[in-house]
Amino acid sequence: MYETIELRKDGRKAVLTLNRPASMNAMDDVMMKELAEALESLKGDSGTQVLIIKGEGRTFSAGGDIKKMADPEAPLDMTEMMQYITRLSKAIYFLPQITIASIHGSAAGLGFTLALACDIIIAEEDSKLAMNFIGIGLVPDGGGHFFLQERIGSVNAKKMIWGGEVLDAKTANAAGLVDDLVPNGQADRAADEIASSLLHAPVSAMIATKHILHESKRAELEAVLSHEADAQIAMRQTNDHQEGIRAFIEKRQPEFKGN
Repeated sequence: MYETIELRKDGRKAVLTLNRPASMNAMDDVMMKELAEALESLKGDSGTQVLIIKGEGRTFSAGGDIKKMADPEAPLDMTEMMQYITRLSKAIYFLPQITIASIHGSAAGLGFTLALACDIIIAEEDSKLAMNFIGIGLVPDGGGHFFLQERIGSVNAKKMIWGGEVLDAKTANAAGLVDDLVPNGQADRAADEIASSLLHAPVSAMIATKHILHESKRAELEAVLSHEADAQIAMRQTNDHQEGIRAFIEKRQPEFKGN
């Protein structure tokens, strides 16, 4: 059914797997569209109460597919891309399921944003997390500003976005960006255990609480997503972004000039 993801249901639990392992589960336009469709399909699924999101292969997700961004033969339609990103971010935040992100390897850029949109974040001890849009002259999208602000506040969100540094899982956990640390190779098992615990709890009441809290922030998230889309489309036209892309491909430090 899908080319880049898998959605499997098992009783009241569903597992969504990012499935581009050869590209470190980098998100291209196809994956973004499929994620939006898969998450939206769960909106009316009252039989599913817990959703685990994980990545196939060596890592959770390297973020947006930078090589595709730089491909002159098939330029990405940024307006369309931002529409997909807005859809998937709204879908996951307002899902009537408890969501669990199971992180191994790394979660960077939009991949980290996807994890931050989940209710519970599990990370293996050696995993790396980064909101590293600034490295290619872009701003976080997919509600990255909103989700960071929810977890660590505006001041710390700005520091993290502007710094673009890579955090080890222990540092991220201490900052409140990760909920549970587990030994390497144990994230999926831990996610299953948490899912089982939730399904043996009064999970309907928990989902009702999620609905109350998240719906109260609907207008705020929608505003942030709109501002991010406008900013990202504008940043894609800057010289700094083009330099960031070139530097990434050439594996060197970028020389930004602020325009």
